[in-house]
Amino acid sequence: MSSENSSADDVRRAADDGQQVWDVVVVGAGPAGASAAYAAAVAGRSVLLLEKAELPRYKTCGGGIIGPSRDALPPGFDLPFKDRVHAVTFSMDGRFARTRRSRQMLFGLINRPEFDQQLVEYAQKAGAELRTGATVSRVEQHGSAVPDRRTVAVVLQGGETVLARAVVGADGSASRIGAHVGVKLDQVDLGLEAEIPVPETVAEDWRGRVLIDWGPMPGSYGWVFPKGDTLTVGVISARGEGAATKRYLEDFIARLGLAGFEPSISSGHLTRCRADDSPLSRGRVLVCGDAAGLLEPWTREGISFALRSGRLAGEWAVRIAEAHDAVDARRQALNYAFAIKAGLGVEMSVGKRLLAAFERRPGLFHAGLTGIRPVWKAFTGITRGSTTLGEIVRSRPMVGRALTALDRAPQVAEAKVAEAKDAEARNADSKDADGQEGEPQSVEPKGAEE
Repeated sequence: MSSENSSADDVRRAADDGQQVWDVVVVGAGPAGASAAYAAAVAGRSVLLLEKAELPRYKTCGGGIIGPSRDALPPGFDLPFKDRVHAVTFSMDGRFARTRRSRQMLFGLINRPEFDQQLVEYAQKAGAELRTGATVSRVEQHGSAVPDRRTVAVVLQGGETVLARAVVGADGSASRIGAHVGVKLDQVDLGLEAEIPVPETVAEDWRGRVLIDWGPMPGSYGWVFPKGDTLTVGVISARGEGAATKRYLEDFIARLGLAGFEPSISSGHLTRCRADDSPLSRGRVLVCGDAAGLLEPWTREGISFALRSGRLAGEWAVRIAEAHDAVDARRQALNYAFAIKAGLGVEMSVGKRLLAAFERRPGLFHAGLTGIRPVWKAFTGITRGSTTLGEIVRSRPMVGRALTALDRAPQVAEAKVAEAKDAEARNADSKDADGQEGEPQSVEPKGAEE
């Protein structure tokens, strides 16, 4: 492979028949794929980004951009926020609504078509070439379509073959590349969502505030994310509860007083979470984002996981493209897997434990977030990007002990929550170190309750 300061033209290869061989081919132009394409292109490599749809395209997603997402974006990326969130209302299936507020922004809200398009444009400016309307049928690493052992064949519908030194699969939760790698799934959930245009008077009630409602099925919850004159309203629960999930969304919308407004878009989507032993590569092929089953298991937040894993996949794909034999390619792929597991994998492990506890005792989570200052501060730290679930568990032994209590015995966990509430009451007059967080408020915001 040529040196780091070689141009993209210099690093392009040709097979015996003269067909171009790309350094990196990325399949899927969502946040994971665009991030991977950017990372490989900015390193000076030849990159082809394949997308089956025409851009921009709609994606079922709440559109929350938390701190880790912001920090993983390319330098100078101007986030197209539709709203900035400073308050969160928590409720339990429409009851016990309480709002917590912050002087600092907690996170921002975007529309996915606009956000994804902007990410792709950054990859293109870095040197990646985009091709839309390109559906991948399969990838081959052996056989007549592959000219040598350093090449992967990406076969498109219609039979056309694209050649690459490394391939990144970022083609979503029903990934063909993930099937090739052998991705194994441990958790599958169904998300339903409606984009509801509302009058200015209704939009004003929601500005700067989101609603999170702990739902009636184990592990389920709903959300309202305001985006100007549109409210994104959705619910998610375990797959297999399709009818109940649909009823939850209908009841949720009605309870919010939004049933009289016609959604501009109604959609559904399956989120898939990887098993702990699921592979992240096969030969010269890597997977990232939804294609790898990378997302936070409790909240099912996926944008930050897509951006972070996509960037890593792009960086390691460059190294795999430079590998001259299978042994070196395998070494680089293992390094990629280690990087994923050391960061995102730790967060996922904690998230799985939180989901298991949340399924059994959602009331504990509601009580903690609405009534216990350290829990709220942990939430704000995660949303702002100053900490992660993994860091909280590593740095705060009490959190680890509380998680263990949740794992082993719900009644012990309830006692821990009661103990924490007593401590909170004793220190009610003390002020947060950063002086930013407001006290919990027993309010029923307009539009959030009947």
